[in-house]
Amino acid sequence: MAGRSGWMSKKIARYASRLYFLLIIFQVPLFRVPCRAGSCTTPVQVTSSQLVANEIFPPSVVKALLYPGAIASSLLTDMSFPKWGDLFDMYNLTNAKNASAVVDLQRLEILAGSYFCVAGGLAGLINPGRMTLFGTLLVVWGLVKEGIFGKPANVDPASSVYVYPTVVLALLLAFSSITYNVKQAVTSKQPVTLAKPLKSSAKSKLK
Repeated sequence: MAGRSGWMSKKIARYASRLYFLLIIFQVPLFRVPCRAGSCTTPVQVTSSQLVANEIFPPSVVKALLYPGAIASSLLTDMSFPKWGDLFDMYNLTNAKNASAVVDLQRLEILAGSYFCVAGGLAGLINPGRMTLFGTLLVVWGLVKEGIFGKPANVDPASSVYVYPTVVLALLLAFSSITYNVKQAVTSKQPVTLAKPLKSSAKSKLK
């Protein structure tokens, strides 16, 4: 029974991690926060704006990360494929490295969580783990923190923080991508027997 439960847990985790990867790589909007690119709605956009600003990876790597979501967005809007050379213009990343870093420093939880979401989504294709859950929880905490401690009155509605219902789906998939070993949990809860005294020591006490 425990073996069957463990097999089902691994199967659910495998499918959940794949769905989470599709959710991230095709850039389904989870939130809307100000970033160096102006306004970002997915962890991939937050991560890409940071990578372009700091020049950590070559532009081709960032474009490869953005391209699947750009294809999905273009097909949904006008049934066309985006040009590789226009990706930075499409995501307003041309002048991202000249933008102020204050906008990212004010939302470090969302920035760090976006990194973990993207990295965990990619790593989850090979081995589902806790990185996706950790990243999603960081993003959710950053959004909650922004809602509680953020400025209530914002002149520009486009620059305000907004949470989409799809973030709940991302959180559920992140939780489901963790495997739970029932057999190991049962064996770890078994009572430990106390050691019995040696016969030689008992005889020495009688003497």
